[in-house]
Amino acid sequence: MMVAPAPDAAHADVSRTAVSIADVLAAQSRLDGTVVRTPVGQYPDIDRAAGTTPGTTVVVKHENQQRTGAFKARGATNLLLSMSDAERARGVVAYSTGNHAQGVAYAARLTGTACTIVMPDDPNPVKLRAVLDQGADVLLQGATFDDARAQATALAAASGARLVGAANEPAIIAGVGSLYLELFQQAPGLDVLVVPVGGGSGAAAAGLVASAVAPGTEVIGVQSAASPAAHDSWHAGTLLERANTTRAEGLAVGCGFEVTQALMRRHLADFVLVTDEQISTAQQLYLTGAHTVAEGAGAAALAAVLADPERFAGRRVGVVCTGGNASADELRRALGRADAPAPD
Repeated sequence: MMVAPAPDAAHADVSRTAVSIADVLAAQSRLDGTVVRTPVGQYPDIDRAAGTTPGTTVVVKHENQQRTGAFKARGATNLLLSMSDAERARGVVAYSTGNHAQGVAYAARLTGTACTIVMPDDPNPVKLRAVLDQGADVLLQGATFDDARAQATALAAASGARLVGAANEPAIIAGVGSLYLELFQQAPGLDVLVVPVGGGSGAAAAGLVASAVAPGTEVIGVQSAASPAAHDSWHAGTLLERANTTRAEGLAVGCGFEVTQALMRRHLADFVLVTDEQISTAQQLYLTGAHTVAEGAGAAALAAVLADPERFAGRRVGVVCTGGNASADELRRALGRADAPAPD
């Protein structure tokens, strides 16, 4: 099914919203001192779980240690720092299941910008509390990301505030690109990089940066099979909407977005799906094998590697733990996975 026209989805003018490696380099400079250069790590338990073939290694980029606990702080901060004083004076409105909300709220507090966040009803309490702690106003609206998007769009139109989407925003993609510049500096020689996809800013940025600085690295996107809109849009070559029922909030998006889809079509080698159960298994491995808290979206890239060991056999694989803002219920579910790989 085609997506109905939407202000920040199907009707983006890609010709006016292109992102280049020069934009990413400018964003990296602009963000200096406002975001963390997060570490990378390699863990024997994760390497063993990824496959028995000698030489298979997994390098983890720990964006769960980023300010706000997720990579979204990079893009939102770059966007707000790029705005004029007059634009910031009108305030911003964003919609999110949580991590984009925290990123925008953090950037708004940093720049003294009034900020309203629309989140779906019954949000992750960890993420809601963090948004409120940053001083943003929060409105709960609807059951899904897409319901929140519609309400935020209407609110911005009525108030004159700047609507800050999580996908069709070149400055956000450029800011996220700083993550991948760091990764390729910290872990050169990656054969493949696996990136989780919700709206697609991360995978769009990863593909863009890889093509410029690591053209030999294959970039693969991954999404939950319970919310496959971005995956299906990429494979179909057109924007689609799909059921949106994943537990992984950062992947819970029901439609494709034109700007990120255009970049992903240009730069991704493949786009795969994993189940929510496989994501929970990867979360458990992060906890037990890397002493790392990963929320569902943050574990999706590792889940894809664990689900297809033949594909990654003997390769140097990069994965990004994109966020660590997991609720207590989510962590209990992950630790209860009976079929999760256990350390030897």
